[in-house]
Amino acid sequence: MTDFHLLITNWYRQNKRDLPWRLTTDPYKIWLSEIILQQTRVDQGLSYYLKFVQEFPTIQALANASEQQVLALWQGLGYYSRARNLHFTAKTISNELNGKFPNSFTSLKKLKGIGDYTAAAIASFSNNEITPVVDGNVYRVLSRVFNIATPIDSSQGKKLFYELASELISKENPGEFNQSIMEFGALQCTPVKPNCADCVLSEKCLALSNNTITERPVKAKKTKIKNRYFHYAVLSNESQIVLQKRIEKDIWQHLYQFPVIETDGPAHPSELHFGLKTKDAISVSEEFVHILSHQKIHARFYRFELSNKKLDQEYNIVNFKELDEYPLPRLIDKFLEKEI
Repeated sequence: MTDFHLLITNWYRQNKRDLPWRLTTDPYKIWLSEIILQQTRVDQGLSYYLKFVQEFPTIQALANASEQQVLALWQGLGYYSRARNLHFTAKTISNELNGKFPNSFTSLKKLKGIGDYTAAAIASFSNNEITPVVDGNVYRVLSRVFNIATPIDSSQGKKLFYELASELISKENPGEFNQSIMEFGALQCTPVKPNCADCVLSEKCLALSNNTITERPVKAKKTKIKNRYFHYAVLSNESQIVLQKRIEKDIWQHLYQFPVIETDGPAHPSELHFGLKTKDAISVSEEFVHILSHQKIHARFYRFELSNKKLDQEYNIVNFKELDEYPLPRLIDKFLEKEI
């Protein structure tokens, strides 16, 4: 389709959102936006991008921050491995690359947390390198326009879509083309109820003519959701609360939480042993449900009066006014907002 890139870029120029990372060719800021927007909607990620740019205006500033500072600023976005990789890569660039952020696809791929998609995005947006981006939006647009039934999560599908994107990309303005097709998927060719009636590609869209829009893209595998059951001991008084750092290689690593017991299924308070007498709990919360990409967390919070009893060194007694300094999972945040 020889005019594909013209149609898509013309649409983009008329319909694109005004976003700050589109006003720069600084690879550092483009990288920040791309990492923040992984698994995150633009309307949610925008405020985080602005906070990070203000707090860490340069790669050196980010490298010099503590991990706790970075995680605290990231709080609420989820997928905290992104923040840890962000910090690790900032230190790598600062210490090993003299603070100069690379902007070629090949050099970017060597950095932790940067895969094919992110490397292509940074290289094309900052350096106009002819490298196609293939994300969820791109898969959806191409699978519909060309009516492709090959699963996007198969090795064959990934190769096919990458080769197709490589053929279609504008050789003169690859960065703008990549922005265009991603934006088209986000605003026009949406997962549910795409605006086919007013679409610049409607006459060329094979899925539309074959009535397979809702069947594209195809995925071979279905994500299995694991249920987990967390029981938190909330030890607090009028001004202080007890936190514990998660150190195991699991969700929310290096974040803070309340002392927790995990069970295989729902449990009665009498079955739990926090090292305290559960019958002395002041209250037991309703169930809080928190959904992650592959996990569904069922949580209850058991409140106890904080006394002067000796606590293990793994616990931190924190003043409520200092809570903002500790990165917490969104699940803990939701409980504090509602109950404390």
